[in-house]
Amino acid sequence: MNEAESQRIAAKTRRLTGVQILDTGHYVPEEVFTNQDLQRIYGFDPDWIYNRTGILERRFAPPHHATSDLCLRAARQVIEKVGCDPSDIDLLIVGTFTPDMSTPSVACQVQNQLGLTCPAFDVQAACAGFAFALATACQFVATGNSKLALVIGGDCNSRIINPGDQKSFPLFGDGAGAVILAPGSPEQGMVAYQLGADGSGGDLLSRPACGSRIPPSIEALENGLHFLTMDGRAVFKWAVRILTDTSHEVLGTAGATVSDIRWFIPHQANIRIIHSASDVMGFPRERVFKNLEKYGNTSAGSIPIAMNELVEQGKIERGDLILTSGFGAGLNWGTILWRW
Repeated sequence: MNEAESQRIAAKTRRLTGVQILDTGHYVPEEVFTNQDLQRIYGFDPDWIYNRTGILERRFAPPHHATSDLCLRAARQVIEKVGCDPSDIDLLIVGTFTPDMSTPSVACQVQNQLGLTCPAFDVQAACAGFAFALATACQFVATGNSKLALVIGGDCNSRIINPGDQKSFPLFGDGAGAVILAPGSPEQGMVAYQLGADGSGGDLLSRPACGSRIPPSIEALENGLHFLTMDGRAVFKWAVRILTDTSHEVLGTAGATVSDIRWFIPHQANIRIIHSASDVMGFPRERVFKNLEKYGNTSAGSIPIAMNELVEQGKIERGDLILTSGFGAGLNWGTILWRW
């Protein structure tokens, strides 16, 4: 990274504290699809999948479930764990790029099912969606405009990936994670964070059809334009660089080092991306959380699902520093150093 690029990234690094995560929750569909299942159904090579991605299995939602159903279950879990009255939740933000439909939003559907009386809206930043939703909700809580905010990241990727594409189909799974935010101490929250975008790389990871540019049509469907398309090699190189560079910048802004971090929770996209970036930064692999072998890439669900698994295993304590980073289509990224 040259000096100009370094200055551009550093200028976007900020701090926002006074917010705490009260608890976490997550939901993944029950149906497991292993690499062997993909070999049996689609003829994919299970060894190739594991060696290139580190993924052994993933979860696919049943036909009668959509993204809002996954998000609803994750939300109900965290609300039960916090023990709050749903009527006290005064903000709901969902990060997703696979909404049930163009409108109403996933957030509005979840709000209705939970019986909430609060503003509810979606944030679309693909695999960085949870980071963007979390940062947005923190603005409300830190400024006193929300006392109890529900933040969800979830995607139903199985509906937008091409089963004929061996390079992308095995990567993705379905799932959702949720957190509830409340005012915290001055030390808690986003000790340093960076949200960024590079729209010039939009074509590297996109879903061309079913929007206003290319409305649904027989021709679009026949040409597979409704499926997610990805330039895997280019995205891989970009992901390693952005994950490494932004993590360094966030740590530097906070005056923290790798040794200060209890857990590094990168977006669960590909084991080679995770290992390449964490090795460059010097993170011991035992402090780099990974669960993609079970779930694959759940997009916006990736980081909150990981958070919840760590919390349920008793591996996060108050005061711990957690470094997370989501990155993906847009191109978008969100890297957050969080004081628990």
